[in-house]
Amino acid sequence: MIKIFNQYVPGRKMILFGLESLFILVVLTVVSAIRMEKSAASFLMNNVSVFQLVLVIVTIQVSLYYFDLYDFRAFRSNIELMIRLLQSLGAATIVLAIIYFSFPGFMLGRGIFAGSLLFIAVSVVVWRSAYNHILKKRRLDQNILVVGSGPLAKNIAAEIIDRADTGFKVIGFISKSPERIGEKLVNPSIIGDQTQIVDIAVKNRVSRIVVAFEDRRAGFPLEQLLDCRMRGIAVEDGIEFYEHLTGKLKIENLRPSFLIFSGGFRKSRFTTVFKKVSDFVLAGAALTVLLPLIAAVSVWIKIDSSGPVFYRQERVGEGGKLFKLLKFRSMVNDAESCGPVWAKQDDPRVTRAGKWLRKLRLDEIPQMINVLRGEMAFVGPRPERLYFVETLRKVIPFYDQRFCVAPGITGWAQVKYRYGSTVEDAAEKLRYDLYYIKNMSLTFDVFIIFETLKIVLFGKGAR
Repeated sequence: MIKIFNQYVPGRKMILFGLESLFILVVLTVVSAIRMEKSAASFLMNNVSVFQLVLVIVTIQVSLYYFDLYDFRAFRSNIELMIRLLQSLGAATIVLAIIYFSFPGFMLGRGIFAGSLLFIAVSVVVWRSAYNHILKKRRLDQNILVVGSGPLAKNIAAEIIDRADTGFKVIGFISKSPERIGEKLVNPSIIGDQTQIVDIAVKNRVSRIVVAFEDRRAGFPLEQLLDCRMRGIAVEDGIEFYEHLTGKLKIENLRPSFLIFSGGFRKSRFTTVFKKVSDFVLAGAALTVLLPLIAAVSVWIKIDSSGPVFYRQERVGEGGKLFKLLKFRSMVNDAESCGPVWAKQDDPRVTRAGKWLRKLRLDEIPQMINVLRGEMAFVGPRPERLYFVETLRKVIPFYDQRFCVAPGITGWAQVKYRYGSTVEDAAEKLRYDLYYIKNMSLTFDVFIIFETLKIVLFGKGAR
């Protein structure tokens, strides 16, 4: 797996992205050269032409990404693939038309993009169909042996099965107990005990061994694993492998020593200062640009239901400090007259205007004032209420670690996990929050904002 923007991406997905970009480049170059009666080489020698080609490729690739065409769990058939592809190319066409209207000099050439669309669609569909066939056969996957048979081992296998494009295939599990050999866990079974690790790894051409013991104190196959390592077989810690695979930390299996000695959790002074300054500048600029929208939303809320436009609520911020979070009111006035209650999906207390404000994330706009005050950042763990914090810190391990950074308007948990209203949901979001804190960087923040825009544009519900 390749680390990009502080998250791990399967190498084959990057190959897919590169090949599709190459297909688009070849089609555009050939059509452009024919249209302009030039050779492809002379066309590419022109710097303006290269910029115009890159603009089209980037626009199409962003559109493909926003329509989930790089998430192979989002569609189940070639027909659905075709529909999503046509939708994404249509969206790319609209965006390019707007760019060309605003900046005519960026136009690739009269009719070139339109003439290329059919060839681009056909090449991508054919390539994707072939790629899906390769994925289903799983003949190019790396064979993985999981040493362990507990919840962590089963979770790793389940994630690999669910994510067909990881490039991994679990051939089986290793148990400490020989009598469990043959027992089926997820899909593969327990195929050996600790004394058979080397033989099984060599026989099955294993590329990677994932050590996923719940407790390593009672019998650790040191010699077997060392022998595998000396044979060139990668040996990886189960918690780290799970982190790379899913983009979250398995808090149930974390030990304090892992958090202390593992890589990450670095906050340089430059990053901290730059993040605060850029957040302040962006929040000020955004509030200025969005003033007409803020005025329109305020009027809408007033017309829709009685009560104030803004809603102030005490939240826990960085270092456990309390602050007043600002939001556009999306619920009926006095929605919590009977005490604090977690917001739910399709909450009956949400007003008609509030439903759309939440769906489009417009209710979060006033939090930019909290950013200006230094109480929040654009990206970080979502701030929680003290009432719920006091409950969650008692039942969820490492919950207080989320307060070591400033809370955010959006965050890794918000773009990766659905709306949640239970302790289990809070624990799942913490897994993502800890991953963000461990891998925090400016590029990761930019990627999360990019993902947030995707959610806003497609209205995937409130967080």
